[in-house]
Amino acid sequence: MKKINKLVFGVACLASAFLWTGCSDEFLKEKTNYDNLSPDIYNDYTGAKMRVEDIYLKMLPSPRAGLNFIMTSTGKSDIQSQSTEEFSGLSNYVNPSVIITTSSNLNDYFHVAKSVSGSPWGLIRNCNDIIEGISGSTLEEDQKRELLGQVYFFRAWQYFLMVRTYGGVPIVDHVQVTDVSQVDGAIVPRETTKNCIDFICQDLETAASMLPPNWGSADFGRITQGAALALAGRARLLYASPLFNRADNKDRWQAAYEIHKEAISTLTAGGFGLDNLDAPGLNGAGWARMFETYNSKEAVFVTLFNKVHDDNAAFEIYRNNNWEQSVRPTNARGGGGVSTTAMMADLFPMADGKKPGESTFAYDQLKFFQNRDPRFYRTFAFPGEYWRFDAANDPKINPEDVVSYPYTGGDYVLWNYAWYKDAARQGDETLSGYGADGLGLNYRGLQIRKRCNDFDMTPEPVTLYRWANEGNRQGAFGESALPFMEIRYAEVLLNFAEAACGAGHPAEAIQVLKDIRKRAGYTNESDNYGLDVAALTSDRGKLFGAILYERQIELAFEGKRFDDMRRWLLWDGGANFSQVNGAPSSWTLSGYSGNTCTYLGVQPFNGKRRDNFELAAKAFADEAAGKDPIAIRPAALDLKKDLSTQFAPLASFYDANLIRKTRRGDEVGKVVTFKPQYYFIGFTSGAQTNNITLLQTIGWDDVAHGNINGTFDPLAE
Repeated sequence: MKKINKLVFGVACLASAFLWTGCSDEFLKEKTNYDNLSPDIYNDYTGAKMRVEDIYLKMLPSPRAGLNFIMTSTGKSDIQSQSTEEFSGLSNYVNPSVIITTSSNLNDYFHVAKSVSGSPWGLIRNCNDIIEGISGSTLEEDQKRELLGQVYFFRAWQYFLMVRTYGGVPIVDHVQVTDVSQVDGAIVPRETTKNCIDFICQDLETAASMLPPNWGSADFGRITQGAALALAGRARLLYASPLFNRADNKDRWQAAYEIHKEAISTLTAGGFGLDNLDAPGLNGAGWARMFETYNSKEAVFVTLFNKVHDDNAAFEIYRNNNWEQSVRPTNARGGGGVSTTAMMADLFPMADGKKPGESTFAYDQLKFFQNRDPRFYRTFAFPGEYWRFDAANDPKINPEDVVSYPYTGGDYVLWNYAWYKDAARQGDETLSGYGADGLGLNYRGLQIRKRCNDFDMTPEPVTLYRWANEGNRQGAFGESALPFMEIRYAEVLLNFAEAACGAGHPAEAIQVLKDIRKRAGYTNESDNYGLDVAALTSDRGKLFGAILYERQIELAFEGKRFDDMRRWLLWDGGANFSQVNGAPSSWTLSGYSGNTCTYLGVQPFNGKRRDNFELAAKAFADEAAGKDPIAIRPAALDLKKDLSTQFAPLASFYDANLIRKTRRGDEVGKVVTFKPQYYFIGFTSGAQTNNITLLQTIGWDDVAHGNINGTFDPLAE
C-alpha cells in the first residue's frame, strides 16, 4: 500500500499542480493516462482526484478537435455547421446527391472500441468505474461527494451527446463484466428517449446535490452545481422541443422551465451572470471581452487552455486553443482566415434591433457594415476595419517575402478586397481575384472575428493571453490560452426564455431578450431594444421565433445552430415525416400549427442556396503582377471610437472603388436538401454488429435483423 500511495501521491500532486492552480497557462498540462492504476487508488484522496481529473482531460469539449462522439460542434465548418446558414458547402446531411445509409456516409458517434477513450461506451465505463470505486472507498463522505458530483456530470454529458443524436440508447450505469463467458449478460437493449432523459437529469440532479455553487478562483473550471442544473435544463429543453414533442405537450415545457429557473438561481448565487451587463462598453466591447477572459462569470461549462510549449510534442504537455490561429488572416501570420456566408451578413439586426428591411436604418448590401447590432463588429471582420493584435509580439517578417507587409500588430487593418484583370473574370462566381496587402489567393470575404484575442477593446485591453512566434513553435497565434465555453450564461438564459415561452410565461422570456440586448450594447431601452413587446406577448409562435433569432446572433459560430435547427425541424418544418419509411402517425406534428416554420414565421431552409461574397475592386489590374489598382484608402474603422462618426468615409470608399461580388458557396445546380429521416440519426452497421439487441431507428436499415426497416421509435414512451 505504501508503494501505491507513493506513486499516487507523486504523480497526482504533479497533475493537480498543473491542472488546478487557477492559471490558464498550466491548465491541462499533464495528460498521462491513469486508467490502469490499482483500485486501491480510490482509498487515497489525491489518487481518486487524479482519476477524476483524467475524466476532464478526456471529456472536455475542445475547438482543437473535430466533431465526434465526444466533441460537440464548436463553431468550425464541420458537417453540422455546413448544414446551416453559418457556412456554405453542402455537407452530407444537406447534399441532394448524397444518400446517407447505415453503411456509407454516416458518422458513427456510437461505436465500440477497446480503448477507454476510443468510444462513448469506454468513457461511460470509465465514469462507472470511478463512481463505484469512490463510492466503495474509505474516503471521507465530503471527499466522496466532491469527487462523485463531477463524475456524475460527465457521465450525463456523454449520454446527452448520444441521446440528442439518436434518441433512446442503452443505459449502462455500472461496470459490466469482463469475463468472456458472461458477455451475453453485458448486452443492453435501447431504452426509450424519455427514460434516457430522466436518467441524464437524475445524474445531473445527483451531481448538483454534491457540488458547490462555486469552487473559487484556484479551482475555476471545475463543474459546479449550477453547471449540472444548466445541462439538465438543456436536456429537458431538448425533450420539450418539437423534435421529440410533436403534440406540444405543455408539461414538458413546464419541466424545462422549472429546472432552468433553479439553474439560474443557483448560478446567480455562485457569482455567475451576464458578463459586463451594466458595462457593455463601446461597440460591443464588454460582450466580446468575455471570450478572452480567463475567469469570466459567463463561463458555466468551460474548457481552459494554456500557452505551454515543449519542443518534444510527443509528450503533448501543451493544450493550446488553435481557434485564433485559424481565423486570423495570413498577412497577420495567421492560418488563412475563415469566411462565412452572405446569409449571415444579411440576417444580423440593425442598430435599432430590427431586421434589415424592417429597420428605420436603410440596409445597403454593399455597405453592409453601417448601423448594425454592436455584436456584428465583434463577430465579423471586413475590409477597412482595425483588427489589432499584440504589438509586443509582432511577427518576424522573412526578408525573402515578396510582399512587404505594412503593419505591426498595433495598427493592423484588414483590407481583404480583391481585384481582377477583366470584367469576365470579375463576374465569374467560381474565380478568385488577387487579394490586397499580400493576401494573394488567401484572402476571404466576410471573415469570422468572434472569439479571438481582440485588441480593439475599450478601455485598453487587459488580457492574460499572448501569441508566440519564437521558433515558430506552433505558428503565429498557435499557443493561445483563450478558453472555450460550451455552456455560457447567455445560453442558459436563452434556454430559459424558450422554456418560459413554451410554458406560458412570455414576460419572463421577453425580459431575457432585453437583458441579452442590453449587454450587447443597445441603448434604445425606451423602444424595448427593438422588440415588439405587444406582438411577442400575444403571439407564442412569434416569441419562439424571436428567441431563436436572438440565438442565431448571440451564439453565432459557437456550434449551437445545427442543434437549434434540428430541435425545431427548420429544414422543412416537420412537413415530410410521412416520407420516412415506417414512420407512425405520431411523427406528424399535431402541435405548432402542423408546421414549425409556419408557426415561427420563418422560411424552411430546404431549397436554399448559400453563397459567399467578396469585395472586389471596380478597377482592373494584372492579377499576377500583384499591383493594387486602388491607390488611396480612407481611415479605417476603429472600434475604440464611436463608429457612427466613422461610417461616411469608408462608405464613400466602398461606393467609389468596390463591388459586392457573389462567390459560389454551394455547388451549382444544388440546393439544401435535408431528408426527414436525418432528424434522428441511425446506427451504423458496425454498431449493430457489436450489439445484436440494438434495434435500428425507424427509417434506417436494420442490418442485424435481416436488413428490414428499423423498428425503434425515438418518440415512443
